[in-house]
Amino acid sequence: MTTEVKSPRERLLEAAATLTYRNGVSIGVEALCKAAGVSKRSMYQLFGSKDELLAVSLKERASAYVATYLPPADDGRSPRERILHVFAQVETQAATPDFYGCPFLAVQVELKDQDHPASQVAHQVKANLTSFFRTEAEQGGASDPDLLARQLSLVFDGASARAGIQADTLPGLVAPTVTTLLDAAGVR
Repeated sequence: MTTEVKSPRERLLEAAATLTYRNGVSIGVEALCKAAGVSKRSMYQLFGSKDELLAVSLKERASAYVATYLPPADDGRSPRERILHVFAQVETQAATPDFYGCPFLAVQVELKDQDHPASQVAHQVKANLTSFFRTEAEQGGASDPDLLARQLSLVFDGASARAGIQADTLPGLVAPTVTTLLDAAGVR
């Protein structure tokens, strides 16, 4: 049995992903380095700053996030079914014990600084989700695809946040809400 040895860079990115998701972006450099088993000097040589480490960590998590929530392109489902798939995934993820909400939304809320490198990455990922909703809404014949995309993003973020802080459970709540929006917009 061989064990894969991860590089200091990989260990730092993994520690940043895990600790910031669980504890927030205010996690200290010392805690990140300790969790990764890497010296502060090595971290600064690899990333230059904690801000850069956070941004790279988020950027590297983006593809897994997209793969988790969005359906594959041209999967044969209707736009309505593709949108509902995203929210079914939110329900599934929210039911896991280690769900703390959307990591990209959390970064934006915590940092508040839209110019922070991690905030910019998070903003782009969230903009891409809204763009997905807009494209599907347009293809599904929505009366106002832009408005519907914004509404769906609002529901996504609200559902993720409420489930992440364990203020609510999503089954029986999210799908009917999204269905109502899709019906009102005329999405097929």
